[in-house]
Amino acid sequence: MNLEQWFSKGMTPEDYLEYMSVHKENTEAIKKNFTIPPEDIEVLNKLGEHSLRVIAITEDWCGDAMLNIPILLKVAKSADMDVRMILRDENLELMDQYLTNGTSRAIPIFIFIDRDGNEKLVWGPRAPMVKKIVDDERAKLPPKDHELFPEKQKEMIQRLTSQYTKDQEVWQEVYESLKTSLVQNVLM
Repeated sequence: MNLEQWFSKGMTPEDYLEYMSVHKENTEAIKKNFTIPPEDIEVLNKLGEHSLRVIAITEDWCGDAMLNIPILLKVAKSADMDVRMILRDENLELMDQYLTNGTSRAIPIFIFIDRDGNEKLVWGPRAPMVKKIVDDERAKLPPKDHELFPEKQKEMIQRLTSQYTKDQEVWQEVYESLKTSLVQNVLM
């Protein structure tokens, strides 16, 4: 399938939010509380002139998706972009074309396409600062074969989920990374 077909296959954001059973409240809270800086409205309007659409490869259980999807949706609304959600686990054919570091099925992945279905930009799964936060947390974990690994990993995920849900500086970093990538790849 080509990207145009994948876009057509995807769920609307409203259907995806309705479908969600994990992280739904957190996703909706971020969407409600994150705001686009007023000084960026003009640049997002310029992006809107390019008729971009977005294919978001995601899953509701993913903490990074919980953080990034609502910010994407705010950007998309301001830049007049149509978004469709594709569930990763049911669509590995698409996911495997967008592996992180060539090996990882990390999500979310945002594929920005033009009106003709041509790929313009791929963003994800994390903003650089968020990647550093996760890498620093992972560095504190014991080895995977250690008896405490499952417990410590669960604690790490809880800490990250809490930070993702409440830390507006993290939201702003995601937004800035996404906006900068769009400006550099579409407007320049």
